[in-house]
Amino acid sequence: MTEKAGTLRIGSGAGWWGDRIEPARWNAERGELDFLCFETMAEATVSAAQVRKRRDPGFPGYDTWLDDRMRAVLPHCKANGTRIVSNQGWIDPLAAARRVAALCAEAGWRDARVAAIQASDLTANIARRGLAIMESGAPVSTIGATLISAEPYAGAEAIVQALDQGADIVITGRVADPSLFLAPMMHHYGWRADDWQRLGQGSGIGHLLECGAQVTGGYFGDPGYKDVPQPWNLAFPYADVAADGTAEIGKVAGTGGCIDLRTVKEQMFYEVHDPARYITPDVVVDFTTARLAQAGADRVRVSGIGGHPRTDTLKVSMGCTEGYIGEDMFFFAGPGCLEKARLAETILRERLRDLQCEDLRIDFLGLNAVHGAASAAPACAPAEIALRIAARCATRAQAERIGREVDGMAVCGLASTGKRVPHQDRVREVIGLWSTLVPRDTVRCTVQFV
Repeated sequence: MTEKAGTLRIGSGAGWWGDRIEPARWNAERGELDFLCFETMAEATVSAAQVRKRRDPGFPGYDTWLDDRMRAVLPHCKANGTRIVSNQGWIDPLAAARRVAALCAEAGWRDARVAAIQASDLTANIARRGLAIMESGAPVSTIGATLISAEPYAGAEAIVQALDQGADIVITGRVADPSLFLAPMMHHYGWRADDWQRLGQGSGIGHLLECGAQVTGGYFGDPGYKDVPQPWNLAFPYADVAADGTAEIGKVAGTGGCIDLRTVKEQMFYEVHDPARYITPDVVVDFTTARLAQAGADRVRVSGIGGHPRTDTLKVSMGCTEGYIGEDMFFFAGPGCLEKARLAETILRERLRDLQCEDLRIDFLGLNAVHGAASAAPACAPAEIALRIAARCATRAQAERIGREVDGMAVCGLASTGKRVPHQDRVREVIGLWSTLVPRDTVRCTVQFV
């Protein structure tokens, strides 16, 4: 391992597809970053991309906010020598990389080296491999007829390869979130792919950064209990990482939010099933040995995160068609609105008695939509009620019945029924997500410069 002097500064550019863009620009412009990493691809994002691709063959398959994000940061990254790693490629990293190259030229960064990383497409034969579905234990073959995608979770190694070959910008598809941040550490410091201690520490830091503002006070504030300064002005974090993986989490000066032991602890255990065995493609992370210390205003030092040898398998997310959901909403207000809503529910259930569906749900928003039958009776009569109805059906035609019956309530229902304007999204296709494990050598990642 070749160690380099000083520290490496890696900043977050997004924590999910719909994240704000301005904090990424602040990091690119004022963060003095070596690397800026964007994480915009969750399982639900893959599902949405597959649905849109089926509905619109012209959909390019990458992050729909790619242009906006890149235009916000490219001029600053060029000026400051900041390299970019991003999984905004979604289901077509090569197309995304070509688009980023065009945006670089538009921004005056004509010599930018942009690389795409693509993993093996397992869709065609995964149902014939004799694998089991992790969530149910059933054979993968049982969902073979409805399977539309099989996306393996790749790790950091291909990104490291692209960076070693001089890439300024690396665009990936389904790469594990911490791996996006681990790769620059491995590249910069020359960490071996079997240096489990450093990879564990580095992946732990990546996990802290991957969700953006969640470690700077986003998804954290609770007025009166966990107050966050200027929550309208939240920054994304960065980490100053040393050669041994020890790091300090910080943020750009003059921004809102906070970084303290509370925010870091909450993010450390976010989406972690077993803190002693957080499995990533690169390493099994052990958070139980982590040491945290406040290192100054809005700075937390993180050390001691452990690592164990990586598993022999990689996780694959499989998308399957699972019918359609029809959904709509209407309103009642004023005296007796709850009684009207209850009667409206009865009317709709009677009119939809013949609907073939797996589930029909009617909620009163503000009263029982979250807790359902466990909801307490209201202490006083509500002033308004929103009634939401949804059904999951096998066909689009069946799901369309929901909106049509709600339309009928306008004049074939009760007094003072309020109706929102009809829109095309009252029916949506459902792509179910299932998981399986494949031998590691099944997945091959390639690097292609555009």
